[in-house]
Amino acid sequence: MKTSIAIVDDHELMASALSGLVQKYEEYEVLYEVNNGKELLNRIKLKMIPELVLLDISMPEMNGFETALWLKNNYPEIKILALSMNDKEESIIGMLRNGARGYLLKGCKPFELKQALDSIVQKGYYYSEFVTGQLIKSLNPETFQDPVDALNLNDREIDFIKLACSDLTYVEIADKMCVSPRTVDGYRESVFQKMGVKTRVTMVIEAIRLKIVEL
Repeated sequence: MKTSIAIVDDHELMASALSGLVQKYEEYEVLYEVNNGKELLNRIKLKMIPELVLLDISMPEMNGFETALWLKNNYPEIKILALSMNDKEESIIGMLRNGARGYLLKGCKPFELKQALDSIVQKGYYYSEFVTGQLIKSLNPETFQDPVDALNLNDREIDFIKLACSDLTYVEIADKMCVSPRTVDGYRESVFQKMGVKTRVTMVIEAIRLKIVEL
């Protein structure tokens, strides 16, 4: 039985190249290519469930961090291999924390991709020397990690947090952000999940503690 793979990347040329490369491997088959996490979720909800996901980080609508976390919480059996141009320590740690089983840079050699796929399928994980080095670096107590980077908050979520720390209602916040109340509900749910809080009050307290907002 071949291992089924979904490729999630907003760069169509990259997605197509990855698909062509993976199709050359006898042990794997590409189920589909999609442009972002939201499209992946839609396919999964239609029962088009891959065994492994090649996941980019920087994508519109639903990025890699959000997608990985959703998969971790809803389909933990789906293995994730992050594939990105981003070599920042906080991005690597963030993806692994959100459920990725491995992390590859897009500049890797074809044999490294095959090696990573095989390792994840057979062992359940793949850590290259580069990723291992970044993990060790992150354990250094002198390494400072910005709270926004650590929580993987995007610009719109930060805007939401700052407005939510006022006396504005969610409807008024939606008006200020020029989005619908439903979109603001989405920001709230995402921020609550990333910050590990359940109420607006605790979110505000945590935002102040982390100096995301100042009194």
